[in-house]
Amino acid sequence: MQLADRVSTITPSSTLAITAKAGELAAQGFDVIGLGAGQPDFNTPEFIIDAACEAVKAGHTKYTPTAGLPALKQAIIKKLKRDQGFDFAPNEIIVGSGAKHVLYLLFQALLNPGDEVIIPSPFWVSYPEQVKLADGVPVTLVTSQDHHFKITVSDLEQKVTEKTRALILNSPSNPTGMIYSKEELASIAAFCLAHDILIISDEIYEKLVYNGNKFFSIAQLSEAVKANTIIINGVSKSHAMTGWRIGYAAGEAALIKAMTNVASHSTSNPASVSQYAAIAAYNGPQESVELMREAFEKRLNTVYPRLISLPGVSCLKPQGAFYLFPNIAETSAACGFQSVSDWAGALLEEEKVAVVPGAGFGAPEHIRLSYATSLEKFEAALDRIENFIHQHKK
Repeated sequence: MQLADRVSTITPSSTLAITAKAGELAAQGFDVIGLGAGQPDFNTPEFIIDAACEAVKAGHTKYTPTAGLPALKQAIIKKLKRDQGFDFAPNEIIVGSGAKHVLYLLFQALLNPGDEVIIPSPFWVSYPEQVKLADGVPVTLVTSQDHHFKITVSDLEQKVTEKTRALILNSPSNPTGMIYSKEELASIAAFCLAHDILIISDEIYEKLVYNGNKFFSIAQLSEAVKANTIIINGVSKSHAMTGWRIGYAAGEAALIKAMTNVASHSTSNPASVSQYAAIAAYNGPQESVELMREAFEKRLNTVYPRLISLPGVSCLKPQGAFYLFPNIAETSAACGFQSVSDWAGALLEEEKVAVVPGAGFGAPEHIRLSYATSLEKFEAALDRIENFIHQHKK
């Protein structure tokens, strides 16, 4: 069968691939420790589950408006006002089947063939693939650990062209955990305004910030910057609701309408019951969000010193999200492997520890470790990794 050309350019998600491989080994009876999944290991808070059950019993299982229930849009508007002081109207909000889906709708609505999107590297694995699916061109802007994996205006000047339509900013970042300061964002925002570049602000990890660091949305800088920004967020990470598949975008009404039109001919509305659960998540008590954040912070502060004590491993301490992104190129070479990806594959086969190779994030010398798992399991994984290094080190 002849397939569409666009499909041949797509690289499968490395995070989902490693999770699937780990699942296969576990199904065979092996004791696998998975550090690959990008989801909290906590269950969804009980009051949210109760709200979903009540919605089912009340018969709220039918189609809803494509862009989301009016009550959920109001809950999102209230949340944005409460957290960042934003004022949005209902026609400036679209709810989708997860933040990933909302991003897909955005690129489909925004890009014409050949339009370019600047994507700082390391990046979340789906950004470039979604741009390509919209016939756009992902333009990678490589950052370094020495500069805390952050871009500057001088970096942007090297990449911007007449075809540049948008810049993706993910802060806190998956996979690095770095957070942009208000001052850093101000210079980037000014550049984007001057060059008519839409800012795509992926804020899905905004609630997961540690050790006194603060999250600041680039759209908070001014009304002009807010008008030039589309915010991407959702309940997946903040409320342990990855499987419920509810994300949203907040931005200029015409763009939101175009995204809604795309959704109306693809997925229609997000799952109705999930929307009622998300209403409860945003309107209900937020203590559970803070409890999860505190647990992640404790894990980070416990495992980080152990990780950087491993031979040949260097790693910035993350400020947010729930990932560690160490550079293990030196260790990999010392162990006799041709690449970090080979090292990670052997680690899974021999020690049954699943980590995600950094190549999928545009950083082939790194691996990503998720501490959205129990402290006991993470420490056991570090024991196995240390043993693996000592077994192979030349």
